Amino acid sequence: MENLKILIPTDFSVQAEFAYLMVKKLEEKTSTEIHFLHVLDVPDTVTMDEGGNIQTCGEIDVNYVIKQQEIAERKLANLKTLYGSHIQTNLVLGKLTDAILNFSEANHFDMIVMGTKGAWGIKEKLSGSETQIIARKSRIPLLSLMCDRSDLVIKNILLVHDFSNPAPEDLKLMHKLIGAFGTTLHLLQITSGNVDTEKATVEGNMKKFAALNNIDNFECHLINDKDVENGVIHFNQMINMDIICIGTHGKGGVFHQSATEKLINHLFKPIISFQLNN
Repeated sequence: MENLKILIPTDFSVQAEFAYLMVKKLEEKTSTEIHFLHVLDVPDTVTMDEGGNIQTCGEIDVNYVIKQQEIAERKLANLKTLYGSHIQTNLVLGKLTDAILNFSEANHFDMIVMGTKGAWGIKEKLSGSETQIIARKSRIPLLSLMCDRSDLVIKNILLVHDFSNPAPEDLKLMHKLIGAFGTTLHLLQITSGNVDTEKATVEGNMKKFAALNNIDNFECHLINDKDVENGVIHFNQMINMDIICIGTHGKGGVFHQSATEKLINHLFKPIISFQLNN
């Protein structure tokens, strides 16, 4: 059985608890190594040495930072009491999203799992959630969710993709999940054109994609909708999926509306986002 090395960034909120409960579902079927990470969001002038000692440039009260460190360490210790001594806890300093990205890549995690409160309207356009930013920048797949999914039975995984140019993608995490849960992978392409005239070509491309990525148990789907977000929502109303997988090219923000980031903020389903190779 393959091991999954999982990082859960935590601010000790209920959303972080949702993330852990989701990981517990994975733990039922596959061996996991679970790390919690808390980031003390401080300026670059505040550092921590290998011994855990805080140093500042003098403009920031070092005693205040030490106090925050002590509070965080107590909360991390409490997680071990709540969840068991098998979990590992980590405390780092820095800018929140950068620290998560740097820590996850330096320690070679298979997956980051984050709870999100979602975002709509002006807040989404101006800033976006930390989860959105991680999805945009992370080279490690991100599983995000907005609510408690401890009752989830993982039987069907949806892969939303443009299959026009079938190519190998980095789907190691998906293969691990399929192997652990024996799931069916549903390949979905959303088109603004005519489904009947495009169906044969799209299904042919899906089969090529499956062959290139060593996918055996799959089903092909093509639907018409105005955009990817609405297509995914409407497809789930017709055929209920347990987890949504969607690739991203790492673009986002005010001037580029990412379908992946919209789904993370709006869809009450666990979503795995991953970086596309092309």
